[in-house]
Amino acid sequence: MAKQPEIYLIRHGETEWSRTGQHTGRTDIDLTEAGRQQAIGIAERLRGKQFALILNSPLRRAAETCRLAGYEGISQPEPNLMEWNYGQYEGRTSDQIREEVPNWTVWTHPVPAGETKDEVAARALAVIQRAQAATGDVALFSHGHLLRVLIATWLGLPPEGGRFFALATSSITVLGHERDVPVIQLRP
Repeated sequence: MAKQPEIYLIRHGETEWSRTGQHTGRTDIDLTEAGRQQAIGIAERLRGKQFALILNSPLRRAAETCRLAGYEGISQPEPNLMEWNYGQYEGRTSDQIREEVPNWTVWTHPVPAGETKDEVAARALAVIQRAQAATGDVALFSHGHLLRVLIATWLGLPPEGGRFFALATSSITVLGHERDVPVIQLRP
């Protein structure tokens, strides 16, 4: 049986807001110096890896991570890879939001003037379908919550299943198959 293509999920490097825990949806924020170094480190971790398709969120933090990882000129912006639209909660931490809405999480409560988890899942599914149409392995440079929903969608879980997958800045997660079952690939 031929090896099925894999999808590499790469979360952008550190930003000031990711460092402080602020929800960063559509605010187009730059990487910190540490984030730029993390992105350069991704290039080292992916050295020699060939991709049939490379997509990046058009937001600067993901696009810059993609560029510093060595994929400038061969990656394509994909609007569906943009982070969850946090609406009125943009720039706020979960603790700040919970002062007004006890026990709030993005997984269990509405996001006023933002996206629903089902809307985010629909975007994630569109990205998966585009990736599956590629003729080989795919790299996706994106954001924490969007990638978590994408993982849940890949595994056949509801979007709130993304709460089970923590992704650090500059992390690489590989989606693949064991036989015909979608899985998360863990590598030594």
